[in-house]
Amino acid sequence: MNSTRLLALVLSLGLASPALADSYAAISNTAMSITGDIEFDDDGITFENGKKIEFDDLIGDTFVVDGKSVPASVYSVADPKDPVLLNGNTLCGAPVTYVASWSASNGTDTIVAVFSTEDAPEGSDEMCASYTYE
Repeated sequence: MNSTRLLALVLSLGLASPALADSYAAISNTAMSITGDIEFDDDGITFENGKKIEFDDLIGDTFVVDGKSVPASVYSVADPKDPVLLNGNTLCGAPVTYVASWSASNGTDTIVAVFSTEDAPEGSDEMCASYTYE
């Protein structure tokens, strides 16, 4: 195999590799006792016990938190469910239909909120639970 074809093969394999999820450490009491540490990307969330929620679509890039619009990612959930996570706890108490994430006011932590609403949430006042990670 000549060097040009070998280089093309190596580059194509590198470009086809899947994106890695971001790992987050649970820091709020709710996150530590319910979700544990998570892996989060545009495809979904994987919880510490291996359970997953898969996203359908990114439906928004802003969100209202405490009356203020903030940059955020709002996802619809592909298959709404309320997985049993750590210590027998569930994520929301009802099937999760939407997930939103945004940076906390300290600029270093990430908040993940879950919703069981029929319509896409517009703000944090509609969430059934929130979890904080670093």
